[in-house]
Amino acid sequence: MTDSTIESILQEKRTFPPSADFAAAAHIKSLADYQALYDRAAADPAGFWAELAQQELDWFEPWTQTLDWQPPFVKWFVGGKLNISHNCLDRHLATARKNKAALIWEGEPGDSRVLTYAQLHREVCKCANALKGLGIGKGDVVGIYMPMIPEAAIAMLACARIGAPHSVVFGGFSAEALRDRLNDAQCKAVITADGGFRKGMAVALKPQVDKALANDAAPSVEHVLVVKRTGDAIAMVEGRDHWWHDLQPKASAHCPAEPMDSEDLLFILYTSGSTGKPKGVVHSTGGYNLYTHMTLKWAFDLQETDIYWCTADVGWITGHSYIVYGPLSNGATTVMYEGAPSAANPGCFWDVIEKYGVTIFYTAPTAVRAFIKMGDEHPNARDLTSLRLLGTVGEPINPEAWMWYHRVIGAERCPIVDTWWQTETGGFMLTPLPGAIATKPGSATKPFPGIIAEIVDLDGNPVPDNTGGYLVIKHPWPSAIRTVFGDDDRYRSTYWEHIPPKDGQYFYFAGDGARRDEDGYFWVMGRVDDVVNVSGHRLGTMEIESALVSHPAVAEAAVVGKPDDLKGEDIVAFVILEGEAVPSDALATELKRHVVSEIGAIARPGEIRFSEALPKTRSGKIMRRLLRNLAAGQEIAGDTSTLEDRSVLDKLRGGA
Repeated sequence: MTDSTIESILQEKRTFPPSADFAAAAHIKSLADYQALYDRAAADPAGFWAELAQQELDWFEPWTQTLDWQPPFVKWFVGGKLNISHNCLDRHLATARKNKAALIWEGEPGDSRVLTYAQLHREVCKCANALKGLGIGKGDVVGIYMPMIPEAAIAMLACARIGAPHSVVFGGFSAEALRDRLNDAQCKAVITADGGFRKGMAVALKPQVDKALANDAAPSVEHVLVVKRTGDAIAMVEGRDHWWHDLQPKASAHCPAEPMDSEDLLFILYTSGSTGKPKGVVHSTGGYNLYTHMTLKWAFDLQETDIYWCTADVGWITGHSYIVYGPLSNGATTVMYEGAPSAANPGCFWDVIEKYGVTIFYTAPTAVRAFIKMGDEHPNARDLTSLRLLGTVGEPINPEAWMWYHRVIGAERCPIVDTWWQTETGGFMLTPLPGAIATKPGSATKPFPGIIAEIVDLDGNPVPDNTGGYLVIKHPWPSAIRTVFGDDDRYRSTYWEHIPPKDGQYFYFAGDGARRDEDGYFWVMGRVDDVVNVSGHRLGTMEIESALVSHPAVAEAAVVGKPDDLKGEDIVAFVILEGEAVPSDALATELKRHVVSEIGAIARPGEIRFSEALPKTRSGKIMRRLLRNLAAGQEIAGDTSTLEDRSVLDKLRGGA
């Protein structure tokens, strides 16, 4: 966005204030309360976070300096000692939470487990001692390549307990992608399972680990610890491979938490770039613990009696922050589900909500749009009255999907917490506080207290309201990325050099385009490369997608730009139709007209491509980068290791 601004094209004006009853019982009860918190944090960020750190966490030793900011490198609570596993487990054992359900797990074949805080603590200590028995200690990095089973969370907490940083690799990654991550992090051990279940099928994991380690391809790995989940036959390498069920029962249930410096490495989590090798995002202990704790407590108004369910996988940052560490630090009951909705089991999510009385439900807009396509009859057939709050994560949610979520799942009574954040931020950055902030469909609303967000141009100048620009953060926050593992230069160039410092002010570059409206609400338009430039007018793809999805014939849409000699870029829309709708030239013309009527002639797609599916990551995000390659008639470029179904690309290419 180098010269002109992005004119506001999203005309959403509906607002949904919190009910009086919800606000009265909430942690943050009014807009005035939010504003007071926000103003206090903005005036003295270090003091604000120091007060919360003292109130909300257990520390073994106090810190000597709250904030050490040497741009672009930051440290929080310097010299303080704590352990996140202790804050998630031990401190609750002296309270009534000892026998409270910490983790509810539902396996896809229908098996289930419930672990209380006392039971989870015992399992984590035994796992920690089993790792110690393999020679794993403080500073040794452990790779975790697991299905969505309790042992995944146990392994993470056990690593944190002994000071061994973990690097969780999503169980859908290929052996090659796993090998690259194990090597980059120099993992000393890998914790895995024989396999897991996904959409009615057993998915092998241990054979992928074997392939990644074959021919000494990951020489730093000395041990592999294997959970038996599916029971499928697997090879076990003598001396290297160990069964969890052999080591865990023999290990002691007593394992004091290792005192960790606040800035000690907690985990490395790899995030794919459009080109180049994946980036190892580094998060440290104290600031991350505090920030995930506070954001979940306030943004989801977490109460003692809540049954909280985030549908993400622990292989992603959402699973780290808001399945494991954030909920357990708060003493909440967190739900893990191994399965996923499918044509054979379209109502599985609603079954879990009904079975366990889930009160808070946090999922992705992509999932919401899939639910819409599956039909209202599935949620309508279940009792969802336990729900009191809904959330969305992963990408901007179009207003039409938001309204369906509000009406069908929330019964027009549940606030919707639309969160914007990143692997690099560690926790929510933009989010409503549901008792205080009225929501607008499609907007992540306002910054969390302590987050100084701004919309600027490439020179760092704030842009006017309702004008597009770059979303930046102007002051460090506790859970900020510390660096890219082993590559400070890449950290500096990726996040801090796109917009140069201005008058001593540094800008964290989020890589997202956004605008702020006249009420101070932020509207995230998607990645900067998800903005198309048509005849000098920059249009956010989300808004065009939203217009398409508002047509009754469209179930899902993804919009990209392709090079055009006259316009600079033309708009190409990949469209999935609702059940009875049939692709035709007439429908394509109708959809183009519909976009014009919703937005304006400048947003008219040059091309509509009908499809049965879209290329998505295993976490459900549309890979628009690949669609851009297809639209332009180019070869597929960059990392495709996160692609869920490669046949989708072949079908789209064949129809191009």
